[in-house]
Amino acid sequence: MSEKESAPGELALIEALVNTLDVETGADTLDTADGRAAFGLAERDVPDARVLREALRTACLAHAGHRPPDGAASPLDRLLAEAPLRVTVDAAGAAALRPATEPAGLTARVAAAIATAAADGTWARLKACEAEDCRWAYYDRSPAGRRRWCSMSVCGARAKMRTYRAKRA
Repeated sequence: MSEKESAPGELALIEALVNTLDVETGADTLDTADGRAAFGLAERDVPDARVLREALRTACLAHAGHRPPDGAASPLDRLLAEAPLRVTVDAAGAAALRPATEPAGLTARVAAAIATAAADGTWARLKACEAEDCRWAYYDRSPAGRRRWCSMSVCGARAKMRTYRAKRA
């Protein structure tokens, strides 16, 4: 779990959603009323939110270099295709994608966040930790954009120690 600050702008929503599941312990904050309230979800919305969360985790893993098998359809693409969005233009002429309905559903808010982040070049920096027992989402602020773990002091150190031990064996 990252000790760094959260992702910028609307990517914080996606990072927070992916991080509702602690892969190591199985604890899922979407099981709690407070956890659902943070995303404006009713209990009946949780199964769909979990599908969206795991599709986002897959995209974050892809950003970190863990590509799905060739020809595999993106589950996130299918989910976002159903998100009702509209283009808005403010008084200064700046255009943006926004959810078409209010209150906006989680999928539409996520789709708008991805569109904004893709436009400003930050989407690909939202990644998932390489450690299989972690998979925590984090925003890669490294200059080269090549971070592999959410925390170098925890997940990175464990991976390097495993590599070291394997060489010594």
